[in-house]
Amino acid sequence: MGKNESKLVTISRKSFISVLILLAVLMAASIVLTYVIPKGTYETTVVDGEEVVDYQSYTALDDADGIPVWKGVLAPFLLLGSGDGINIIMLSVFLIVIVGTFQAMNDNNGIKVIVDRVIAKFKNRRFLLLSIVAFVFMIFGAMLGLFEEMLTLLPVMVILSLSLGYDSFTGFLISIVACGFGFSSAITNPFTVLFASQIIGVNPMTNVWYRIIIFFVMYGLIELSLLLYTKKIEKNPESSFTYERDAKLKGELFKEEKIENEKKIFFSYIVFFAVVLATLITFSAIDSIRDYTVVALIAVFLIGGTLASLIASGSKFKATFKSFGKGALSVIPTILFILMASSVKYILVQGKVLPTITNTINGIVENRNPYSLALILFLIVLVLEFFISSSTAKAIFVMSILGVLTLDITKEMQVLIYTFADGYTNLLFPTSPVLLIGLSMIEFSYFKWLKKSWPLFAATFALVIVFLVLGILIGF
Repeated sequence: MGKNESKLVTISRKSFISVLILLAVLMAASIVLTYVIPKGTYETTVVDGEEVVDYQSYTALDDADGIPVWKGVLAPFLLLGSGDGINIIMLSVFLIVIVGTFQAMNDNNGIKVIVDRVIAKFKNRRFLLLSIVAFVFMIFGAMLGLFEEMLTLLPVMVILSLSLGYDSFTGFLISIVACGFGFSSAITNPFTVLFASQIIGVNPMTNVWYRIIIFFVMYGLIELSLLLYTKKIEKNPESSFTYERDAKLKGELFKEEKIENEKKIFFSYIVFFAVVLATLITFSAIDSIRDYTVVALIAVFLIGGTLASLIASGSKFKATFKSFGKGALSVIPTILFILMASSVKYILVQGKVLPTITNTINGIVENRNPYSLALILFLIVLVLEFFISSSTAKAIFVMSILGVLTLDITKEMQVLIYTFADGYTNLLFPTSPVLLIGLSMIEFSYFKWLKKSWPLFAATFALVIVFLVLGILIGF
């Protein structure tokens, strides 16, 4: 095992406390809402073993109380026994495994060897390399609907960006932010476009050219943001958003040392990443196994990553598992964030207020002109996104309602509105586990992210409104 044993994922005490307080406030606010908003329920039936909600059967529950305070406080643990519990457990295991694997990979110089070889091929074309990487990540989001899975590559993108002379924030931009924008500017995203289209009964490939145009415009916005930020760092390295953190990290990661068995290290991890990529593409492209993508990745990282690390380290079992354990322990605070962020939906469901919100939507969207209707629907899904982060759950929730209404906009436009409102907020709201995890991995506070990213999101939402209006004008 090499000497490169810095910890890849760390969360500063300040960032941890600030996010913890924010999520605690959101949980408290959700508990209060269950006492303020009228309660209601929908009838459900079981079809082919699955529970189906009848969104036309709303019944007010006048005598229902809000969620007990003790239940709201314990929601991060109680939700593990709910319908979302399995997904949260899988996401947590997924995070433990990938961070543990990358920690072992970093400790035996695997990341350094791969990054050095990539940089050697783009020695005088640094920004071109960043642009290509950002485009690939956007394609992953837009075509395959990948987002959470891209956390697996964030550590590598951070090291790549540092090696190119940039910073950890640049690595976050070209991976998590780029993938999030791709997920939102969806072309064939199975979790938004395809699923929502199926629910509402429309061909997802109808007028796909419009979504392709949107994708490239949004890629241009990412490129502009990346260009402005990297130029600023080139002129003044201390203007980096993560300067202090990176100064320490560079000193630990880029020590001059001779790496033995460099070829063996390189090829063992190249084969590993090839298997990871093949797994991502295969499981994302085949409908029957798509739901098992995360499970498959856990297996690949746990087995393949361990084998690659053992080969690279010369079969040093003790050192490899020590590195894995160090990485796994470093993500415990992040798992707490996931549990608290997911508690918001659990509290509202247990407090029986979501049916009332849905029923209110029915009354708001009817008998509106196309432009105001598009804006209202967009804002409604934005609000729902704050409480329901799951794209598939929200698609069933929203598109089932729209499917039974008579609206003066096309079904294709309804899907577009949904994908816009569902996606970009994954990079904005504090109830997004991926955002919190990604920021914690580069030791960047959520509040600082809001402060620094508002120009990007202001431009994004302005373009969204333009595309909605233009889409209605051309009959999309």
